[in-house]
Amino acid sequence: MTKSSERPAVRMQLSVIIVNYNVKHFLEQCLYSVRRASLGLQAEVIVVDNHSEDNSLAYLQPLFPEVNFLVNKENLGFAKACNQGWQMAKGEYILFLNPDTIIPEDCFEKCISFFMSHPDAGALGVKMLDGSGRFLKESKRSFPSPSAALYKLFGLSKLFPQSKTFSKYHLGNLSKDQTHDVEVLAGAFMMIKKEVLDKTEGFDETFFMYGEDVDLSYRIRKAGYKNYYFPGVSIVHFKGESTRKGTLNYIRMFYRAMSIFVKKQYGGSRARMFNLLVHSAIWFRAMMTAVANFIRRLGLPFVDAGITLASFWTVKYLWNEYVRPDVQYDNKLLWTLFPILTIAFLVIAYYAGLYDRYYKRPRLIRSAVITIVVLLAGYSLLPEQYRFSRAIILFGSFLSFVIIGLLRWFFSVTGIINNPRKQDEELSTVIVGTTEEYENVSRIMKGAGYAERVIGRVAVWEDDDASMANWKDLKKLHKNTGFREIIFCIGKLPFKEAIGVIPILPHSVKLKFSMDQSLSIVGSDSKDTKGEALSLENGFALSDPYHCRMKRLADVAVSVLGLITFPFHLIFMKSPFHFFANCFSVLSGKKTWVGYARGEKPFPILKPGVLACNGEPLSSAGELPEESFKAMNYWYAHDYEVMKDIRLLWRRYKQLGQ
Repeated sequence: MTKSSERPAVRMQLSVIIVNYNVKHFLEQCLYSVRRASLGLQAEVIVVDNHSEDNSLAYLQPLFPEVNFLVNKENLGFAKACNQGWQMAKGEYILFLNPDTIIPEDCFEKCISFFMSHPDAGALGVKMLDGSGRFLKESKRSFPSPSAALYKLFGLSKLFPQSKTFSKYHLGNLSKDQTHDVEVLAGAFMMIKKEVLDKTEGFDETFFMYGEDVDLSYRIRKAGYKNYYFPGVSIVHFKGESTRKGTLNYIRMFYRAMSIFVKKQYGGSRARMFNLLVHSAIWFRAMMTAVANFIRRLGLPFVDAGITLASFWTVKYLWNEYVRPDVQYDNKLLWTLFPILTIAFLVIAYYAGLYDRYYKRPRLIRSAVITIVVLLAGYSLLPEQYRFSRAIILFGSFLSFVIIGLLRWFFSVTGIINNPRKQDEELSTVIVGTTEEYENVSRIMKGAGYAERVIGRVAVWEDDDASMANWKDLKKLHKNTGFREIIFCIGKLPFKEAIGVIPILPHSVKLKFSMDQSLSIVGSDSKDTKGEALSLENGFALSDPYHCRMKRLADVAVSVLGLITFPFHLIFMKSPFHFFANCFSVLSGKKTWVGYARGEKPFPILKPGVLACNGEPLSSAGELPEESFKAMNYWYAHDYEVMKDIRLLWRRYKQLGQ
């Protein structure tokens, strides 16, 4: 072929760079949306994986053969990983995109057109919405300064969200629906001309996480270009996947990054003032967080112990004063027995679910019934000289739970403890999509253990009569049915249409999305909470706090029993002294008696097992293909019951010392 007949090289218009760290289902949805938005463009996608441990690559590579995956052997941080992708990129425009985002079909086309009509544009950001459809203020920002940091740290920006002074950091005085030349763009969606990126030399790798987008935005403007906020495109950014906003870790990482930026770009007294404010605010928030965490994690048992002890004494006084004044109880005995009963009360209540992550009234009632029954049963086994009155135990426990219930309600209303919204307890879900899309999402919901939530399908087409309603009538449908969750199937229904209907829905409705052909569903309640991903990998019994407690209780019971009966094992156990060491390892929480075989990372976390779930010692769990181990681990975690562990330990008794 002669040179004149050779075809000219195809010009690469866009390179999309995504850094992934343990968010495979969110990245799956993101990549499907990128694929749809890339139609008609010469585009490439580069995913830089920062040593994810959630089986991301094995899951995603077969689904997206067109994507270039770059794998790091350790977590190098966001800035360095972005630079790795940029150095591979060939596009005229480079888009740095977070994995927990979904973009509309016309996103790339509109953004590139904006660049072409604005020659002074160096970088572009878009309107970002959180998982509930609310505008994310991070879409447009100013450079950090001591005053802006002060107003943000102490909440003045929230009190005056549209003030040019107090809300300067998020440019609250600028309309979110108009195009603006702004100082800072968010790294979650940052499209930059490659020539600009070459001049500014990419991200500063001094920043591990947070602040790198501020620094790059500063250098783009310093190079003579503008950073534009462009609301002509709206995307969903679920937020909170790597470090939850509002936590002390987030505050420390974020403001440390701001401190690095100010020191680097401003220097002098301004940097010293900023650092003073940052460290003062971090210590203040640390103190507040410590107090709240004490109440949530340690304070509640202490408060409950005081209530329980006081309840037993109160009921004893009333019983002795008004019901059985003829009976005299030994106060010395009661001063010993009441604290013991209180401790037993709290331990039983813990295993009955009283201290699970969320406060729920049915769980409190269940805990009350179980605790009272077990206490009364234990009391009946006491020697006669230690018994005093079943009625005091019964009514004391009952009074204690009444007061604890009222206090839990107060703590949940004031936000001291977590309380899921009512729709989480009795969630009703509608699925917006075609019949085929509905069936696919229903399979995922069933696999995740949430099939009972689904109440029906909402149609995409006008002439689809085999449905509850058309998607354009969602507001009316909500009034009639009161559904509390929507899953949008993005396929026949374009994502840009789904985004358009979100603002008219009540904020109490939870939103989730599932892209066409995907194997998962994703969503997030707000910018401050970790997103939720549903897939066929959900529904593991070992994810349930109840089963986790039962497993730990069985581990402790077997270990204690093994230590008490140790002389017996000297005769019948193959390696009795190793068994003795295993008992201590399990008691200390370093091991569990039954664990996974190899390759457990995609499943609920367990300590290393003495035995693998196939009954073999963990050190020699059998020579089988990797897929066989994965299947064994899956079904062990999915269908876990504590009695399966007990039966396995009984059958493999002689091997417990290996």
